[in-house]
Amino acid sequence: MIVDIDAEVMANTKLSADYNVLVLAAPDIARQARPGQFVMVKPSGSFTPLLRRPFSIFEVLRDPSGTPGAISLLNKRIGVGTTLLWDVEPAGRVLCLGPLGRPFEPVDPPAEAFMVAGGVGLAPFATLGDALIARGTRTTLFYGARRGPELLYTEWFATRGVTLALATEDGSRGDHGLVTQPLQRALAARVSSDPVALYACGPTPMMHAVWKLAAGFGRDVQVSLEPVMGCGMGGCYSCVIPIRNDGGQRHFVRSCLAGPVFNASRVVWEDLMG
Repeated sequence: MIVDIDAEVMANTKLSADYNVLVLAAPDIARQARPGQFVMVKPSGSFTPLLRRPFSIFEVLRDPSGTPGAISLLNKRIGVGTTLLWDVEPAGRVLCLGPLGRPFEPVDPPAEAFMVAGGVGLAPFATLGDALIARGTRTTLFYGARRGPELLYTEWFATRGVTLALATEDGSRGDHGLVTQPLQRALAARVSSDPVALYACGPTPMMHAVWKLAAGFGRDVQVSLEPVMGCGMGGCYSCVIPIRNDGGQRHFVRSCLAGPVFNASRVVWEDLMG
């Protein structure tokens, strides 16, 4: 059930000059959230921005008894709305609508899971990583950024049992180059009969490259697309994307309802890439 709450800010942790993690008291959302779902948020009492913005649910936080009570959001300060979320203080309030959207489908052993993230595309993989590890699924996070300091939360994933494969464009951490480099090595090391599930989120060119690479090894990818959304509930049609149906015909769907997670082979990438 979708709920709309005026959530209290429990914590606001600054990770770098641009990134922060906001913790919201949202027990009804936390109890229902599944990996890859999102919420629509904006600071309470503010008319700027007018509309809420979509954020992947980063973490589901639990009390000592294990009961879900809060969610966190990974925010990158870019415009007016994200700057307000950067500045909000503990005990402040944030309007929060969710959980929304179609989630990822975690796999069970003996399948292995590869999560591929670029930049703020890390956001849906904390909940997915936890879900996979809880199933006993061997999980690797392939994570790329421009510079080493932009690789966030790596210790958080490592302490939960997720294997890290990192890449930076300046070579300061991990592979010197794109995240597809360690991914290609890992795919080449598996035989075609090895069950491997791939998940990707990040800039559209990165997700397209991941899908092309995976397709070359006979694999498909679940991708979390990030179109602009005005309402998150299908009413405004601002987030339509082109996909192909079972017959191969191209048509448009609303990402907030049909996604944000899609089978990459259904996406009309040439349209998204411009």
